[in-house]
Amino acid sequence: MSGELFGGPDPRRGGRPGRSVGPLADRMRPRTFEELVGMEELLKPGAPLAAMRDGQHLSSVILWGPPGSGKTTLARLIASRAGVPFVGFSAVLSGVKEVRETLSRAAAERRASGRPTLLFVDEIHRFNKAQQDAFLSHVESGDIVLIGATTENPSFEVNSALLSRARVVVLRALEPAEIRVVVERALADRERGLPRATGIDADALDLLCAAADGDARRALNTLELAAAGAARITRSGVERALARRHLRYDRAGEEHYNLISALHKSLRDSDPHASLYWLARMLAAGEDPLYVARRLVRFASEDVGNADPHALPLAVAAFQAYHQLGTPEGELSIAQCCAYLATAPKSNAVYEGFGKAMEEVEQSGSLPPPLVIRNAPTPLMKELGYGSGYRYAHREPGRIADQAHLPDELAGRRFYEPTEEGFEATIAARMRAWEKLIAEKRKE
Repeated sequence: MSGELFGGPDPRRGGRPGRSVGPLADRMRPRTFEELVGMEELLKPGAPLAAMRDGQHLSSVILWGPPGSGKTTLARLIASRAGVPFVGFSAVLSGVKEVRETLSRAAAERRASGRPTLLFVDEIHRFNKAQQDAFLSHVESGDIVLIGATTENPSFEVNSALLSRARVVVLRALEPAEIRVVVERALADRERGLPRATGIDADALDLLCAAADGDARRALNTLELAAAGAARITRSGVERALARRHLRYDRAGEEHYNLISALHKSLRDSDPHASLYWLARMLAAGEDPLYVARRLVRFASEDVGNADPHALPLAVAAFQAYHQLGTPEGELSIAQCCAYLATAPKSNAVYEGFGKAMEEVEQSGSLPPPLVIRNAPTPLMKELGYGSGYRYAHREPGRIADQAHLPDELAGRRFYEPTEEGFEATIAARMRAWEKLIAEKRKE
């Protein structure tokens, strides 16, 4: 079984001679615990990872932290120190079949050598709860030591049974001063760092460290881009590199909001082609599919509404389907829902009506219901007139009762005005028929 998944020098062999290749962020990945930055609290004596750093005890952990905080590097170093096979997965790219094959090989490895396999699962939250169950028996048997990495809260995204068998270790975003250490190391390291001696202006370094937002990988990627073809890195060079970086998708940045807005408006404008394109853009860039599915559920109520009552249950079903199937199988359900919503008739009448009702509540406060529709469970309440004169709709002509339902102060107010789109046209016709029937009753 291979213990090497990620690029760059294998830390167990102390690195290869000669110049390293690959992206700067990968070349500068720490090769020893001593090179780690920003993890002093996690590695001090008595801290959660101290025993694993010292090779004394391996145990399963969930590393929860922001991007570029060192989760992958930490897992590799732990495997290196313990001298056990290391296999890594990305939950974005790997399916259940690959996981099961790896678990089978891990069981065979342990039978042959007595050593567990350290299994690193990046973005473990992308596996659904059922898929995560596959790890349980192998963790309990000792075939694997599981290290999961996630940027999402494990309390919500990781199976509770798995959480009970793995300690959660929280990694923080790096401070600008710590990012500076990482950047200056890359500038000074002639073997793994920039390919040639490159200076950097003080204000450029300050901007780079601040703009990294605690993400060492982001800082090194920006540094590499700013240094390309430059004898010296200036502030304007860093700004250009950052501008180019922002063209990429960032789940927490401007492009996140730009793309979800593009998807939402393409759906609203009934363009299935653009809707599927923006959906694909977001998923390919690493957006959480469940976030997109939640937005589709919202869209089904806000922009389709009662024009197509099937839209909301389909959106909820797509959300549940992805939650059960995970990536990549479950993404097709989201795509199906996306195409359906784009081509469905549209109405925001419920959205508008609910907004009007909420505004009225804010303005008029706690107006009491009319006595006629109040419940009267006690003799006193009956004496006070609760429920007096109530008409049972099922015994009325047309199964509609002409009685007050809104507070007296709001008599005659209208909030929901259905459109003539899709099924809502049927609702509108039904409401007109009821209103006509009530008007005729009042003439009698």
